[in-house]
Amino acid sequence: MVLTLHHPERRNGLSPEMCAAGVEALNAAGDDSDVRSVVIVGDGRHFCSGVDLLGLQSRLQRAPEAPADGIDGLHMWIEEIRTFPKPVIAAVEGSAAGAGFSLAMACDFIVAARDAVLAMTSVRVGLSPNGGGTWELARALPRQCANEFAMLGGQIPAERLAALGIVNRVTASGGAFAAALDIAAELNALPSNVIASTKELITEAAAMPASLHLRKERDHFVRNLHYANAGVGIDAFITGTVARFD
Repeated sequence: MVLTLHHPERRNGLSPEMCAAGVEALNAAGDDSDVRSVVIVGDGRHFCSGVDLLGLQSRLQRAPEAPADGIDGLHMWIEEIRTFPKPVIAAVEGSAAGAGFSLAMACDFIVAARDAVLAMTSVRVGLSPNGGGTWELARALPRQCANEFAMLGGQIPAERLAALGIVNRVTASGGAFAAALDIAAELNALPSNVIASTKELITEAAAMPASLHLRKERDHFVRNLHYANAGVGIDAFITGTVARFD
């Protein structure tokens, strides 16, 4: 499934409606066996400029609780991506700023064009980060580096993020979407039940002691051993043939 952020006149700024549509799309795709992975891409030259500030300003004037409701909608989408049982890939061209950077980091893979720029820009407009960006940065980077990105809000080249392990693959300008589809095709050929288990284990690992995580790994392993894909994979390995997984 390809999800396109479509708000090009505002560099695909995130509105409550867009976030709700993202949640709805993932809910529908979760039980759809024809969907084995998801690619999120921006319409036009940019990935996402973050929360739509003009819309946010309008909601602030209507009711004090409206902005919180809007951020809750964004966070529902972020949490849906994190718990979605299939891999989600961000294809970043142009800029991914503020919550757009957070959205990309919530994905399981990030592919970015060499001239793409990612930035936690909230501080530059007098706002604190949202969309789980500080959580992701704190898990992925040393504290000083996370502070630099979140407190200074400067532009970070894709290649620096690749060197830090946040971006998986850097492509030529205009090539991020095609490279994301290549990763999706590779994932789609692998056993979907094992991919789902692996995503869950990695997502939960940081909040879990090693002894408990080992038990979780055991339980997933045994469950997947009794799944048909294990027989297919083991037989293909022994016979030297190509496995065709469900």
